[in-house]
Amino acid sequence: MNAARPEPDDQAPHILVVDDDRRLRDLLSRFLRDHGYRVTTAASAPEARAKIDSVVFDAMVLDVMMPGETGFDFARFVRTRSAIPIVMLTALTEGSARVQGLEIGADDYLAKPFEPRELVLRLANVIRRNAPASPAPSAPIELVRFGPFTFRLDRGELRRDGEAIRITEREREILTILGHKAGGEVPRETLTGSGGNATDRAVDVLMNRLRRKLEDDPANPVYLQTVRGVGYRLATEA
Repeated sequence: MNAARPEPDDQAPHILVVDDDRRLRDLLSRFLRDHGYRVTTAASAPEARAKIDSVVFDAMVLDVMMPGETGFDFARFVRTRSAIPIVMLTALTEGSARVQGLEIGADDYLAKPFEPRELVLRLANVIRRNAPASPAPSAPIELVRFGPFTFRLDRGELRRDGEAIRITEREREILTILGHKAGGEVPRETLTGSGGNATDRAVDVLMNRLRRKLEDDPANPVYLQTVRGVGYRLATEA
């Protein structure tokens, strides 16, 4: 007889799995627990809404095609109140579905059917990127300034006049890449992220989303500038 697996540690990342398919919920719950995560499940968006009102989760696995309130609808609601990393699951393979999820604020996307191990790797990536770095006491704070904004490269914190601005993990990742090369040109392919399957269109969607948060006139950006034929540039102060 196989020995029982130990329960995840109380400090382990806590994942909310939202899917109306009971079989898939149970499978993901067992698999994620076997890999050291704490897991809570919900069969619908209303049930998930009740759970995020009482528990702080480290990441969410969210199915798109659910009856009633869809995963897109629920992700849109979540983004009004939280920057929790969201990995969306869908049987939709069209690129427009992925773009819609990114426009709403999803951090990653996984098409069904998928290998559970791939989901574990993607979750680990978004959680790791979401965790603020803890620099050594002697390490200088890396800070870029542009207009009323400051962005800490060491912690991924964006502020406007000292007030924190909520950004998603992919937005944080893009600002970090641009910030490390402040004022310089960054090729579009450099901004596709660690998932490795993002398209040029997906990058453009993310940049437009960031511009709506940073620019007074997103159609005529001052800070997040397009470099025609190359990619983008973050115009910072000297």
